[in-house]
Amino acid sequence: MNVIKIPAKPQKGNNAAKQEVKKLRVAAYCRVSTDNEEQATSYETQIEHYTEFINKNPEWELVKVYADDGISATSTKGREQFNAMIEDCKKGLIDMIFTKSISRFARNTVDCLNYIRMLKEMNIPVFFEKESINTMDSKGEVLLTIMASLAQQESESLSQNVKIGVQYRFQQGKVMVNARRFLGYDKDDEGHLIINPEQAEIVKRIFREYLEGASCKKIAQGLQRDGIPNARGSTK
Repeated sequence: MNVIKIPAKPQKGNNAAKQEVKKLRVAAYCRVSTDNEEQATSYETQIEHYTEFINKNPEWELVKVYADDGISATSTKGREQFNAMIEDCKKGLIDMIFTKSISRFARNTVDCLNYIRMLKEMNIPVFFEKESINTMDSKGEVLLTIMASLAQQESESLSQNVKIGVQYRFQQGKVMVNARRFLGYDKDDEGHLIINPEQAEIVKRIFREYLEGASCKKIAQGLQRDGIPNARGSTK
């Protein structure tokens, strides 16, 4: 006697078996462009905001808040955390990205659009809070093109203003140096550079080894081997 096995019909509506819903893996990207205290506070605030914002949604899973601190650039080169985020997207670790605004994500129109299109091909939307733009919306790319172009113009204008300001200060004999991360020097109350005797020995060593033919890489390896800190206080 042949027995025919009839598969069970899938249940629908209220009779359907409860299935675990896969959470959306969400990441955020933050960036501030200077090293001053006000921007540093903004940097920390952005990280806290996105960590709390993503964690409080039960349908989301926080992948990471990628954050570049103290980097100002009109391209994505040198933004380590941004590039790490893109690589994680390529690895399939991220489903959605949140960021504060287009200018925080990229100030270069070409870079901005190229990355957005790349992410769209991977079905990864980017949501810009300030502009309320979701790149997966039909209007998203049109608005993005316009606003990214404006962001680039703003960056170019700001860059030109900064150059003029620096030139003017040089003409007045004012030194523009971030002494907090300037090996060999400190600043007095009036903003004048003062030699730091302890760090000056490190600077002399670097110059001496370079003049003796050592490469930058070899000099850095020697300093790291001897545990000599850099301007940030790190031995790496």
